[in-house]
Amino acid sequence: MSAQRQETIRRVSAPDITARKGATPIVCLTAYTAPVAEILDEHCDIMLVGDSVGMVVHGLPNTVGVTMEMMILHGQAVMRAAKRAMVAIDMPFGSYEGAPEEAYANAARLMKETGAQAVKVESGPTVAATIEYLVKRGIPVMGHVGLRPQATLIDGGFKAKGKSAEERARILEEAKATAAAGAFSIVVEGVAEGLAREITQAVTVPTIGIGASAGCDGQVLVVDDMLGLFDWTPKFVRRYGDLRGEISKAVAAYADDVRARRFPGPAEIYYAKAG
Repeated sequence: MSAQRQETIRRVSAPDITARKGATPIVCLTAYTAPVAEILDEHCDIMLVGDSVGMVVHGLPNTVGVTMEMMILHGQAVMRAAKRAMVAIDMPFGSYEGAPEEAYANAARLMKETGAQAVKVESGPTVAATIEYLVKRGIPVMGHVGLRPQATLIDGGFKAKGKSAEERARILEEAKATAAAGAFSIVVEGVAEGLAREITQAVTVPTIGIGASAGCDGQVLVVDDMLGLFDWTPKFVRRYGDLRGEISKAVAAYADDVRARRFPGPAEIYYAKAG
């Protein structure tokens, strides 16, 4: 063991997040790579290795095709850079909807192989019992109600939820069941603003909104969306940058320099030593 003392940074934990209910809003962004995670770590309370990686990084049409191996690969990359923020990782479609024992095996694998501090599951009508099963066995779980991306094949696309009285009541009950099952927080996605506020008031754990309400206990966005890496973003996204434009300008300048033989120049070339 090295005699040199190593300074340790205390990482945000699931109880820390739960304790933020009704207090300072929780800042969450997705992260899929080590360089981006290193930048986000200083500013975020939670970094979510979302299954949105399938669409954002791999070009899939939805999140259904995301695999355990993909989530582990990106989870490992994020954890190599994350020092302070809590890292939660999505359980992909098909990894938790069956028997609770199978869900536990997959959740444990994700946490063991990545080092992430929690998993996230989409809280459909049958998932509360699985959340309780995981929590009782030491796995912190983040729930997810409202628009559930893994259910887009049933829904026929990405559609806002909670517009009808029946749907509103169902989502509210799913949120209550998720909290009662032991989830430490709940993502509320793509629901009517009033419903998001009602959920936030009805549950004892923090809600983290995305396309929901400023009244939630925190907010999450897909980092590539808010940085402006795509030419289109959903209605609920505020673009805080224009990286697509900046990257295009930089690549165009590089291409011009290469074609004009201005790159590489003297500063970028190695020379043999004289004599």
